[in-house]
Amino acid sequence: MRTALPRTLLVLGAALMSLGAAPSPVPLPARMADTGGGSQLITAEAAGTASTTGTLTWWDRRGGRWVKAGSAPARFGAKGLAEGGRRRQGTKTTPTGLYRLPYAFGIEPAPAPAGTSYRYARVTQRSWWCQDNDSRAYNRWVEGLPRDCRAAEAEHMVTYRRPYAYGLVIGFNYDRPVRGRGAGIFLHVNGRGATAGCVSVPADAMRAVLAWADPARRPHIAVGTRGGGPTAITRY
Repeated sequence: MRTALPRTLLVLGAALMSLGAAPSPVPLPARMADTGGGSQLITAEAAGTASTTGTLTWWDRRGGRWVKAGSAPARFGAKGLAEGGRRRQGTKTTPTGLYRLPYAFGIEPAPAPAGTSYRYARVTQRSWWCQDNDSRAYNRWVEGLPRDCRAAEAEHMVTYRRPYAYGLVIGFNYDRPVRGRGAGIFLHVNGRGATAGCVSVPADAMRAVLAWADPARRPHIAVGTRGGGPTAITRY
């Protein structure tokens, strides 16, 4: 015959189990200095500045808490990451920092069936991204190459068929461009390997991000490294 444990022992056991339980980890956005003020955030985190891979996570703020909406393996620049305010053009480094996401684009139509609520610019045969420091169109999408933007200093976007199938413009050096700091930094679909300075993810993840992102919720992207130092993602 089994004897029921006294109620006081059951309560004590439950209390001890509660004390021994590991605390829930604090989500990354809650540990950051700034998240852009919206209720959506993308984080692109690498182990260190020499890393060419890491993790992209997209988050929703619900009921005063940040909740993970999805994640995917990410790729960074072939030469790793560099602090955004000190980055130099042509270094093949991904700039760290907190940036807005001005608009989406792609060679392919907006991904079906969900599409995207973001403004979606369709790449055409005339679409270029000017990276010429001497051009008035520096760090801008142009339809038709301006006379002051050399083709050798611009990306003919339609030729990047796989990476630019879908993408989001990252607002690095965008609102008030500083010549020589860098141009054409995007979140886009993976190519063959590390990027020239962008952040890239698998195609299904890029489609998921575009379906999730809502400009009314003011999403930003934070790019950085784990741990301390000037490129730490938590300092942004």
